[in-house]
Amino acid sequence: MTKVALVTGAGRGIGRACALTLAGKGFDIALVDLLAPEMTKTADDIRRLGVRALTFQADVSSFTRAHEIVDAVVSDRGRLDVLVNNAGAPSPKPIIEISEEEFDRAIAVNLKSCFNYIHAAAPVFLNQAEGGRIVSISSLNALSGGVTSAVSKHAYAAAKAGILGLTRSLAKELGPKVAVNAVCPGIIATELLRDMISRREEDLVSGIALGRVGTPEDVASIVSYLATDAHMFITGQHFVVDGFQWKC
Repeated sequence: MTKVALVTGAGRGIGRACALTLAGKGFDIALVDLLAPEMTKTADDIRRLGVRALTFQADVSSFTRAHEIVDAVVSDRGRLDVLVNNAGAPSPKPIIEISEEEFDRAIAVNLKSCFNYIHAAAPVFLNQAEGGRIVSISSLNALSGGVTSAVSKHAYAAAKAGILGLTRSLAKELGPKVAVNAVCPGIIATELLRDMISRREEDLVSGIALGRVGTPEDVASIVSYLATDAHMFITGQHFVVDGFQWKC
């Protein structure tokens, strides 16, 4: 029996690393992203590992589309075992500059997207004998508030903090069949942060105990554990992956 994972924002960065890591463990992968070329490349790399890859170009803020995608995955593969809510978008404007529409968009992409896909996947998990696993990517900024990087102003931080509340609440609602956890990355060298990191790398690294910025694979390793470990007795928790970032 081949298990199936759905990863949103799977075209690049943390989502791509999560998709490839789970594929390396034998999962078929359903990829969701707006960026079709990047998603196609990730899918091709997954297929080279000898497993199936399904691709869905979609805006994750769409509730209807989330249900369509989950239904399509289950129809094609007969099951869904893991949901990784990774898709997100920056919201760099300060409070005195951001518009209502921009704030709403930040919440829709970074927080409501998690609700959309969990709402679609939860009945599948609850109806399976094996249950399921949900891992949502939050942020260190959910705990610390927005800092000086371009993606971490108040709207982004608020949305990512909302993921933690969603995680704790749904762990209670969906247990014992579904484990629900979150991961809070610190500074991770993704395409989104590459320019910011290159301008400030020496200063950033000086405030990280492990002496480097993180990689998408650093995040994927804990996501993989939460998604696959057979003896995991963890739910409703968040895990900080920041190399101990003691200075912002």
